[in-house]
Amino acid sequence: MKIAFVYDALYPEIKGGVERRLYEIGKRLAKRHEVHWYSFNWWGSNKQLEREGIIIHGVGRPVHFYKGNKRDPKEAIMFSWRLLMKKVNSYDIVDCQEFPYLPSYSAKFKFADSGNFVITWHEYWGEYWGEYLPAGSRIGRLVEDNMLKLTENHVVVSKHTLQRLCKVRAGRFELIPNGIDFKAIKKVPPHREKRYDAVFVGRLVEHKNVMLLLRAIKPIRTEYPTFRVGIIGDGPQKKELETFTRRQGLQKNVEFLGFLEDFEEVIAILKSSRLLAFPSMREGFGMVVLEANASGIPVVTVDAPLNASKELILPGKNGYVSTPTPEDFAQKILLAWENSYKMRRQSISLARKYDWDNISKKLERYYKGVLHET
Repeated sequence: MKIAFVYDALYPEIKGGVERRLYEIGKRLAKRHEVHWYSFNWWGSNKQLEREGIIIHGVGRPVHFYKGNKRDPKEAIMFSWRLLMKKVNSYDIVDCQEFPYLPSYSAKFKFADSGNFVITWHEYWGEYWGEYLPAGSRIGRLVEDNMLKLTENHVVVSKHTLQRLCKVRAGRFELIPNGIDFKAIKKVPPHREKRYDAVFVGRLVEHKNVMLLLRAIKPIRTEYPTFRVGIIGDGPQKKELETFTRRQGLQKNVEFLGFLEDFEEVIAILKSSRLLAFPSMREGFGMVVLEANASGIPVVTVDAPLNASKELILPGKNGYVSTPTPEDFAQKILLAWENSYKMRRQSISLARKYDWDNISKKLERYYKGVLHET
């Protein structure tokens, strides 16, 4: 098969969950198929690039994703326009990621038909548009919902998103979750120097809800004054979080580690810590939850309507799900902290089935089924 992925971000220059999924699946499929990826020129050259067998096509210089704490719609418009201007080949399968919405329309028009066009859904916003973009919420919902009419072939990465999509339109949806490189994680030793009671990993943006974690430290500190939290990541909310930490006198309890280029270093820190604190309010899947479990530590996340990562938690087995309040989040953190070693074996066992080898084979079978029906 000739397969094309369409997404504006590229791994490892950008280390989010979607680009990591495409990279891990793509390099495995490239051993048996011809795999292409259309993205911005993140590698700083206009030349075509090959990486782990994936042929990468740039559509032009990258555009900043964020304007303040929100995604800049100009970025989506620019990527969509450049896709339309790009000379492309013909493919057996074109798999376009649902976000940031507009590229799905360009990709469908430019180099796909209804039979071989696949949209992969990592999230469905729906009513959240009213909160995220009040002035443009009607347009946002219209663009998002109409994507369901572009093709009959839809891949969904979580049960949470699948249930939401099925309420909008009956269709042919295939659940194929994200995964982890279980074997690679297993090989990484714990970090020798960086050891924390709890660690957060993710982009420092508002919906990741890191402020909840910082507010939870105060009640934790009354019982465990030396409780230490490591925050791995960078983003537009970093200064606000650092300022709050100073004003609350939490400097001895919180360390901001910034963005870590080396994935193995992130895993090493997870392995040397007691738990992952992941208070995100909006998550299409939550790959870091699996990475933490595969590293042998439980996860505390929150019960929020748009947080799909809570699906990955079996309370008392591999973590806990908290209400989004500092008091309950603190209580669940302490529960996970106290039972961390007891939950190690179960956490690893639950994560093992999400190995990328299994996920890529499942997606390959799905692509073949799409071709068989065209």
